[in-house]
Amino acid sequence: MNELISKRWSPRAFHAEATISDDELRVLLEAARWAPSHGNSQPARFVVGKRGTPTFDAIFETLRPGNKTWAFRASVLLIGCVITQDSRGDLPNVEFGLGLAMENIALQAVDLGLIAHMMGGFDKTAAHTAFNMPDDVRPLVVMALGHQGDLEDLPEDLQAREQRERQRHPLSDTTFTGTWGQSLFG
Repeated sequence: MNELISKRWSPRAFHAEATISDDELRVLLEAARWAPSHGNSQPARFVVGKRGTPTFDAIFETLRPGNKTWAFRASVLLIGCVITQDSRGDLPNVEFGLGLAMENIALQAVDLGLIAHMMGGFDKTAAHTAFNMPDDVRPLVVMALGHQGDLEDLPEDLQAREQRERQRHPLSDTTFTGTWGQSLFG
């Protein structure tokens, strides 16, 4: 397996004074732009705020309280959105396209020595309103980007979560053949 995949994780300890350059941000968003999508619909759209800007602050305000305890230290917050229609009409499987774009950002972040953490814990209606999004746009995920910080900067409960061993379901529980539940790998 590619090392970028095995090294990717979702840390919360961001360095509060480190920044992401415009060039790095452009590379991250270019990685998203090149993600596959259903019928090449390219439904992913992003609202991006660097720390210290009104956009960052507005994104931060949409976060659930638990995410606010650490996300303020991120260098960048972005909202991953989808457009649900284009000139062809309603777009199918837009979540698939955004998911791949977000993963491309996360993997590119690893390659650049950065960290990324995706969050579903935010107020989608508030985000839609705050950024005056059109009706055919749906905000689906927030991502924090930045540099690894000190574990000690996190609340104690999050310090423990940061140090837990990463676990994934075995392939025998997730990959089937012939019939559902019959493992491909025994």
